[in-house]
Amino acid sequence: MYKYIIKRLLMMIPILLGVTLVIFYMTYITPGDPAIMILGEGTSVEALEELREEMGLNDPFLVQYFNYVLSVAQGDFGTSYLTRRGVADELFARFPTTLQLAVYGTLLSIIVGIPLGILSATKQYTIFDTSATSLGLLAVSIPNFWLGLMLILLFSLNLGWLPPTGIDTPSAWILPVVTLGTGSAAMVMRITRSSMLEVIRQDYIRTARAKGQKESVIIWNHALRNALLPVITAVGLDFGMLLGGAILTETIYAIPGLGRYMVMSIQNRDIPTIQGGVLLLAFAFSLVNLLVDILYAFVDPRIKSQY
Repeated sequence: MYKYIIKRLLMMIPILLGVTLVIFYMTYITPGDPAIMILGEGTSVEALEELREEMGLNDPFLVQYFNYVLSVAQGDFGTSYLTRRGVADELFARFPTTLQLAVYGTLLSIIVGIPLGILSATKQYTIFDTSATSLGLLAVSIPNFWLGLMLILLFSLNLGWLPPTGIDTPSAWILPVVTLGTGSAAMVMRITRSSMLEVIRQDYIRTARAKGQKESVIIWNHALRNALLPVITAVGLDFGMLLGGAILTETIYAIPGLGRYMVMSIQNRDIPTIQGGVLLLAFAFSLVNLLVDILYAFVDPRIKSQY
């Protein structure tokens, strides 16, 4: 197991290098002069040229990219054009808020999606199954930004039950988490339903029923455990998507997280912050995939034996 984890951690290195190459190239070819952005439009040509030379902007692309990767390997993501502070400090100060929001959204999708998927599978073609699958399809189809605005209009402006912005109180987390986790819960519900339907038709399930085993024991102890692998995969991928999807949610609810900060950085063309934010999200997503693979071993002993 330890060898497998170390191997996967080493495999993350070329993945992160590929991410840095793509994002660095995209920001490199983007029109605009960072020196003008930092010093302003009315700065003299000599001052601009001196800053470009100091920042290495006159170097070839590969030299700039190598210097950037070397700095990142040392924990230096550069200096923000917007705040003139270290990018790493800015990102790590906001990332816990985004991570907390994504965790809450994932928990909502698990708590709501898995039980509904199990009930829909065990009550296939009933009114409950039809209603649950229809609501799931609707929830997946609704864009996050539209759902967030509608929830603010209903629960904040019309009813006055919940605050429309911020995360100062526990109740303030409700609307952002529901906005972020609704589509994910619907996706988890549909995957759980399809996986359970495939499992409960297996021969060993019929054998357990023939032996007189309780239906609840069959569903929760036998069927669910074998149906969890696709669900775990979906939840892991979903968590990575929620980290990126938090950008819109944080913008709608004015949450001071990484997503909102990256939107501001994109608007102000703060290139070091954009590069560092994308790299941090890619690293977090890779770690989540590693945790998902490790969870496979605890759910399915056959996979653990392969490790």
